[in-house]
Amino acid sequence: MLPKQSVKRIIVLFVLLVSPLLAVHTQKAFAQTSEIPTDAEAIAAGEVLFQQNCKTCHNIETKLIGPALKNVYDRREMPWIIKFVQNSTKVIQSGDEYAVNLYEEYNRTMMTTFDFLEDKDVVNIVAYIKDQTDNPPVAAAAPAGGAVGDGAAQPAGVPAAYLNAIIIIGVILLTALLIIMFMIIRTLGKYINLREDIPDEEKEFAEQWNPFALARNKAFVGILVAIGTMIVAKGAIDNLYSVGVQQGYAPKQPIAYSHALHAGEYGIDCNYCHTGVTKSKNANIPSANICMNCHSSIVEGTKTGTAEIQKIYDAIENNEPIEWVRIHNLPDHAYFNHQQHYAVGGLECQTCHGPIEEMEVVYQYSNLTMGWCINCHRDTEINTKDNAYYDELLRLHEEESDKPFTVEANGGLECAKCHY
Repeated sequence: MLPKQSVKRIIVLFVLLVSPLLAVHTQKAFAQTSEIPTDAEAIAAGEVLFQQNCKTCHNIETKLIGPALKNVYDRREMPWIIKFVQNSTKVIQSGDEYAVNLYEEYNRTMMTTFDFLEDKDVVNIVAYIKDQTDNPPVAAAAPAGGAVGDGAAQPAGVPAAYLNAIIIIGVILLTALLIIMFMIIRTLGKYINLREDIPDEEKEFAEQWNPFALARNKAFVGILVAIGTMIVAKGAIDNLYSVGVQQGYAPKQPIAYSHALHAGEYGIDCNYCHTGVTKSKNANIPSANICMNCHSSIVEGTKTGTAEIQKIYDAIENNEPIEWVRIHNLPDHAYFNHQQHYAVGGLECQTCHGPIEEMEVVYQYSNLTMGWCINCHRDTEINTKDNAYYDELLRLHEEESDKPFTVEANGGLECAKCHY
């Protein structure tokens, strides 16, 4: 057994040898994190880029298709991260040990090349990741009175089915009450007629309220006919207004695709599948090869998966498109541009399509009528920040009005905007 003095010397020697290494590592880590911006503008820019390019395959806290990104800036130096994000294939082919091991660990799934991202863009993405790492989102507290099933927001108020049942029961009760009242009035009328001590004038007055006597009264019959006519006319007008409106339309699709699973639970961004939303009039329906970008790399994507996933493989092997049924249709004379509303106007998909990330079966959420669009143009303010195009228009508007600069104020209600 070594003397205590020798043990102390060994410990001191070990500390002297290891301390410089720890100091160098700590200094590098500190220098690395100090390079990452912490201002709100950089973090916001990084969040946008992360949602558009990274969210489909990566999560901050947990593994998805790719590794979790929490503390990624501590694993590798920033220059390496930038090179890997911009062109991971090149880094792997260079023989980089860490990159090769990562490639093998995740089933040889090759990361998309993001050579269009500048160095500062990647740094901003890392800034967003660091912000999420240091300030993880707090889970929403369960509402008072118990948890809500499936984590989905429950609609407030009485469900429509219950409300209809209440109305029907109320009508039945009122009808029964009227019948009872008429029977009482008729019985009292007969009793009055049998009484010899009641004057004839009072008997005639009582007879006027006899239900059968009322049926012979032209004024009373006229009122009933007018009310009935108005009810029928109101119903006919309501039905005419609903012509061409497909709100709630939810056709059966050739593949039972769940937006609640993909967009909700997995957090896949809408733009990943509907690629035209940022650059085209149409958001476009995704092709089968977009599905295979993920399903070729995960267990459920193998041919031993579900019958629904097998349909994707069948479509690719037979070189046939998946015949999705279109849900949201506008008349041919109405022009709508997704790019203008999403990329320029900054609207979220849920503005028109509702809580799409909660839908097991997609349905038409909004009525998409002309009045619905016009109301949106009247209420929506234009985001003119850092956009020189609006400077002169905004100045002229503020000279003429103290109201917000809405789409309507910018000519958004002109007929030719949508019907040209």
